[in-house]
This record gives sequence, structure tokens and C-alpha cells, in this order.
Amino acid sequence: MIGAGDIGMCNSRGDDSTAAIVDSVLKADSAANVEDAVFTLGDHAYESGTTREFALCWGGSWGDTAKRIMKKIRPAVGNHEYVSAGAAPYFKYFGARAGDPQKGYYAYDLGEWRVIVLNSEIPINSQFNLEDRTAQEDWLRAEFKTNPKKCTVSYIHRPLFSSGGHGAQTGMHPLYSILFEGGVELVLAGHDHSYERFAPMNPAGMVDTVGGLTQIVVGTGGTGLRGLTTPLARNSAYSIQGHHGVLKLTLGGGAWRSAFIDVGGRVWDRSGGTCH
Repeated sequence: MIGAGDIGMCNSRGDDSTAAIVDSVLKADSAANVEDAVFTLGDHAYESGTTREFALCWGGSWGDTAKRIMKKIRPAVGNHEYVSAGAAPYFKYFGARAGDPQKGYYAYDLGEWRVIVLNSEIPINSQFNLEDRTAQEDWLRAEFKTNPKKCTVSYIHRPLFSSGGHGAQTGMHPLYSILFEGGVELVLAGHDHSYERFAPMNPAGMVDTVGGLTQIVVGTGGTGLRGLTTPLARNSAYSIQGHHGVLKLTLGGGAWRSAFIDVGGRVWDRSGGTCH
């Protein structure tokens, strides 16, 4: 898997550069007959996720049909999409691959892994109600029962843990608690425009090397970058600010590896772990 969040901005070249990295990795995977997917972590077309912005600010980079990205993409919705009522242009642009427009959450298999995509706006955006929140949480619990896998990765726009300007998104705690109970290995998020990997933790933010979630924030897909707060959030293990780039994940039968690739070609933060 390869991807990032916070991507398309018309007055930035960062999204063009990250798109080139993703396209080159997909090309190499195809030549090696490797199964792959592109993940996106929300906020695809700034500032408001309009039809025009998707056409011009996203379509010229990651959405370029000459690239392989759109054939492999599995998106997650972000807060900027919902500036447009119901995130309607987002769901129209991506169609069925974005899930039910009334939900925006779904799951799929990639090799021996289960991949769960969540809608971080449902717990906090006024466009949703308690019934919507309960429905997503119930669906997530049922997902672990109906599609049990040894290895699972989830992605969502807003992170529960972050040293970025937005900080910890406490509204994500109920979803992270269900992910933790379900034995998820990795949670990927965007929202803050920087890169940050945390030590494996439980939803309370305590290190758990046995069953903890490893959360990685990758809001570096192309829009304007932002700095990190000082001191960093508790249990922040590795952070990068000021660099556009993407996260590459290699998912094996019982383990995973990750690396951040910046637009200059430098590889940062090689990490990994085993499945619970």
C-alpha cells in the first residue's frame, strides 16, 4: 500500500511530486506482479472539495488518468470534503470505491490483510447525528466478527494522537477503542500536515507493546505543510516536518514494514512490526 492525506491544492506543486512517487511505485509493483492499493487519508481537493476543485486541484495530479493511481485508489473522506454539503462532489468523483455516500466507511481485502476505512467526520460533524455515530461503531464491531483476519490495518482522516497544530482529536476515541479491541495493527491518519509515527499504544495513550495500535500520521500529500508542537505528544516515536511525501507499506503474512518517502527521494523512518 502507498499513499498520504491532505493532497490536492491548485497553487502547490507538492501534490504533483507525491503523485509521481506513487505512480513509480505502482509501476514497479506491476512489473513485479505485486498486489497493491493506494490509500488516501482525506482532504483530497482544497479548500472545499467542490466539483471544480476536484477537477482542477486533484485531477491534475493524483487524479491524472495518465497515472495508475486512480485505478488503485481506495479513499477515506476528510473534513474539507464536507465543506461541500454531504461531501457530494467527493462521492460523485470516486463513485462506489468511496463507499455508501451516506456512510463513507467500508472495508476490503488486500492479500492476507483486512483493510478498514473509517469516516472521522461522523463522530464530530454536525451534518451527522447520534444514530449515524452508533451505526458506524456497530458496523465496525460487526466487521471484526464477520471478516476475522490475523492482520488488519485501518485508515481515517483525523488522528487520535498528534503533535500537529490540530492536536489530539478526542472525538476519535470510541472508534480507536473498537479498533484496539479488534486487534488492529496499524492506524493511518492525516489532518495535520506533517509526518509522525507513534509507539504502539492503547486508546488511553499508554504504551502497549503486546496489543497496542501503531498510529502513523501522513498529512504530507501536497497541500501546505505545517510544523509540530514542542514538546511532542507523549510516545511520539518519529516525526518529520517540512517535507511532502508518502508512506509505503509492505504487508506480509504476519508482519508489516513501513517507510516514508519524500519528494526528493529520501527514505525516512523505516519501521515495522508483527501482527497481533
